[in-house]
Amino acid sequence: MKTTELHGMSDEELTLSLRDTEKHLFNLRFQSATDRLETPSEIQKARRTIARIKTVQRSRELEKLAALPKADLKKMLADLETKTTGPGKRRVKRAVQRVTHLHESKGSGQ
Repeated sequence: MKTTELHGMSDEELTLSLRDTEKHLFNLRFQSATDRLETPSEIQKARRTIARIKTVQRSRELEKLAALPKADLKKMLADLETKTTGPGKRRVKRAVQRVTHLHESKGSGQ
């Protein structure tokens, strides 16, 4: 699947396409394990397609985050800072850094 095709899809279509591609990759791996896979390059193509879909989803997520007003970013930052304990600390820490950076880059404008 081409990147231009992925950019033209809606969020729901991307999610469905991701699920289908992951199922296809699972089947390809199963075929590979049972020595019935005819074209091994299909596994690499499926992995790349999954990466492309996830990249488009992430870029849309960041665009939505950047479009939020400063007050919403401040609230999101406060919510994230309460979650700094327990599993997933590293992910939360990175999210705090991203939101802090966006909050500071908005300045005192909004």
